[in-house]
Amino acid sequence: MSMSTWESLAVLAAGVGAGTINTIVGSGTLITFPVLLATGLPPVTANVSNTLGLVPGSISGAIGYRKELKGQRSRVLRLGAVSLVGGLGGAILLLTLPPDSFNTIVPVLIGLALVLVVLQPRLAAALRARQEAAGGDTGHPDGGPALLTGMLLASAYGGYFGAAQGVLYLGLMGLLLHDDLQRINAVKNVLAALVNGIAAVFFLFVADFDWTAVVLIAVGSTLGGQIGAKVGRRLPPTALRAVIVAVGIIAIVQLLLR
Repeated sequence: MSMSTWESLAVLAAGVGAGTINTIVGSGTLITFPVLLATGLPPVTANVSNTLGLVPGSISGAIGYRKELKGQRSRVLRLGAVSLVGGLGGAILLLTLPPDSFNTIVPVLIGLALVLVVLQPRLAAALRARQEAAGGDTGHPDGGPALLTGMLLASAYGGYFGAAQGVLYLGLMGLLLHDDLQRINAVKNVLAALVNGIAAVFFLFVADFDWTAVVLIAVGSTLGGQIGAKVGRRLPPTALRAVIVAVGIIAIVQLLLR
């Protein structure tokens, strides 16, 4: 499918926004997915193209957070292995289930993702209060089986669709690890890159892509990853969440009216 100039610019801009948002907290798919739908791409094609296009942005964001990754090699390796398995499982489900299932499930997933985006500040505040009340001694050193199980399921969700995957990661690791949230966010960026990457490799062999969309999102998200790592923390969180929610609602409406 060929895109008009304006559609191409919109997809590129959405890629920049998604790369920035994904690096800061996650939910960038709620920006790119609706834009791809608006260009006329079928939902599954839009999803797999978006997944592949966001891989460079996830890598860019992880590189931008490389200072916060110091001393976390064993954690990244352990959680990364679980995330790869979960991401591959979710990607297989996407192409195994009937296309109509995706059309039915995704509006629900987007709705749940929006709820997570809205509740994320309260969740983060509750987690900080819990740690402070316990004198900073809570949290299993590596999260234990609970974290591994939670990350496996969150990664399967990420391989299937992925909106607010980063929010799920932050919530799980923030609850079960006693560490600085910026260091946790750095790990989140690496895990998102792994899940998007394994799903994209799988899709390359078995799914149809719109390569124009892939390239535009890849370029935009790579730039956005650097923006998110360098200046994204200065953006008003409330305004950022408001944009995500607005775009997510548009995506739900588009899917329901197709």
